Amino acid sequence: MTVNFYDSVDDELLKFAVIVARQNDKWVFCKHKERDTYEIPGGHREKSEEILETARRELYEETGAIDFTITPICVYSVVGKTQVNDSGGEMYGMLYYAEIKAFGQLPDLEMEKVLLFKSLPEKLTYPLIQPLLIRKVKSTIFEK
Repeated sequence: MTVNFYDSVDDELLKFAVIVARQNDKWVFCKHKERDTYEIPGGHREKSEEILETARRELYEETGAIDFTITPICVYSVVGKTQVNDSGGEMYGMLYYAEIKAFGQLPDLEMEKVLLFKSLPEKLTYPLIQPLLIRKVKSTIFEK
């Protein structure tokens, strides 16, 4: 599996948005109801939805965040078979960073709970992808 980063691609190639988020200097992770691992908020783009709308919607749906700032980081892609990519071809998404000021109630959807970590948790849902996305956000936002 390979993760690539791009400045931009054609908008129609962007199939999902992933949001690396923090609150009070801690990383925000979600725990899915059907898994014992932790993941970064994100999800698939709805038909005719702007990719920023996808990011805002997914951040709310998966964390309950109601007050936040969100910043685009870059386009990224994953090449290789994954849980969401049977073909193994290159799939593109938009990577964002969000600083969450306030959470509301977590919507009763697929996430069981939201957790805040000082460092990355050991049990990641996508251990070959998520650390690279966080590293990209760190180098873009915090190490300028």
